[in-house]
Amino acid sequence: MKYRQLTKEQFEALHVEFAQFLASQQVDINEWNAIKKDKPEVAEQELNLFSDVVWDDVLNRTKYLEHFSEKSINLFKVEEKVISRIVVQINKTDFSFFNDKDYQWFIDNTKDGSITFYKGVKKYESDRNSEIFDLIQKGSVIADGKLYEGLFKLIS
Repeated sequence: MKYRQLTKEQFEALHVEFAQFLASQQVDINEWNAIKKDKPEVAEQELNLFSDVVWDDVLNRTKYLEHFSEKSINLFKVEEKVISRIVVQINKTDFSFFNDKDYQWFIDNTKDGSITFYKGVKKYESDRNSEIFDLIQKGSVIADGKLYEGLFKLIS
């Protein structure tokens, strides 16, 4: 596997797509049930293959990622050849990006001296999708890019 197998909930949400995937391999429901019963290792391989197809589709469409912690935000713009990153660091006691009031303070006070911004760009060290998947596994979430683009304009 390139990534990880989808969860049971993800498979359930994608049951129509999985049925189409099996149909594309000329496997109908009766044959699939027989494979699960008689050849569980083959069924597992099919689940893994479908998971990789789904992950590749999601990762290919991913443009931005975000990762929040108490006092910092990591924002990523994932392009074809490079990944750009903006880091926001807050140097204030009693502050948490997880607190709505503190987050709003940050939005309203981006020029405050307790806020430090960093930015950088690097080429992928390996496969683009693998690096994006690794960031997701480490807690990043796929984002719409509004925060990244807004901060990029602010600090550029």
